[in-house]
Amino acid sequence: MSTVGAVIIGRNEGDRLVRCLTSMQGAAERVIYVDSGSADDSIAAARVAGAEVVELDLSRPFTAARARTAGFQALQNGGELPDFVQFVDGDCALQSGWIEDAKQALAADPRLGIVTGWRSEIYPERSIYNALCDFEWHRPAGEIITCGGDMMVRSAAFKAAGGFDETVIAAEDDEFCVRVRAQGWQMQRLPLEMTLHDAAMTRFSQWWARAVRSGHGFAQVGYLHPEYFVRERRRVLVYGAALPAIALVGLATSLWITAAVAALYGVNYLRTAQGLQREGLSKREAFRHSVLLTLSKLPNFQGMLTFWWRHLRGLKMNIIEYK
Repeated sequence: MSTVGAVIIGRNEGDRLVRCLTSMQGAAERVIYVDSGSADDSIAAARVAGAEVVELDLSRPFTAARARTAGFQALQNGGELPDFVQFVDGDCALQSGWIEDAKQALAADPRLGIVTGWRSEIYPERSIYNALCDFEWHRPAGEIITCGGDMMVRSAAFKAAGGFDETVIAAEDDEFCVRVRAQGWQMQRLPLEMTLHDAAMTRFSQWWARAVRSGHGFAQVGYLHPEYFVRERRRVLVYGAALPAIALVGLATSLWITAAVAALYGVNYLRTAQGLQREGLSKREAFRHSVLLTLSKLPNFQGMLTFWWRHLRGLKMNIIEYK
């Protein structure tokens, strides 16, 4: 009989963590909660819920990657390592039945190293930022090359890949999946609801910070694996750096240049909106979302610059938080 352990990671998640812990009751043989320097009652809430708590050393930078690896190590050091490990972010609630279905999928196919499912926003109606996240989460089921942080991982695949790279502060799940695939394992998204997520984004500044973090991930993971995020980095360099620079030159030389750049952004905006409609969004939703997706290249470029500034100066890769 296959066994499952669970690792929950969090930092100041408050009621979101309580909801997560409640959803995990009875779902796994052991539940590890890894806390990254919370100043709220997260640690106490985890202990009340019966989870084993790991408190990360404050002297080293916090990252989701570091927390997940610490959770896996706690499972490994605390007794017999379970066959599979379910990773869940502390702002997510597990959907009923997911653990059993995911476990069966991994047990049925020894080639599978990771299975994931669909994550949904719990409050998509509260802001356009939450709604955009909800759309991002729903990707087609089937064989995949990467997934988000909510995933069930075969312990043997985790160990073969060497776990998460704790220096990667964003897109650490992508980076981990690259190395899992390099070890010959396959990954699959099951056509099942897996978790409910609470992005809790109600302000433009939160969305901007999240987009900065994504850009940091594009650059850092692209540096570690040059074949990955190639298209994303190219688009950011064009729409987040080159075109804005050309537009500024146009303001000083010829307004026709600036107008041409504005036209290119307009074309990109329309093409993005049309693509979103093809993926199932209504016309109104598609044109609203396209505004943010078009604008996102600017904070993405800020994030890429942040990575290279840190990397070239040998600075620590500190996390970028948006809530």
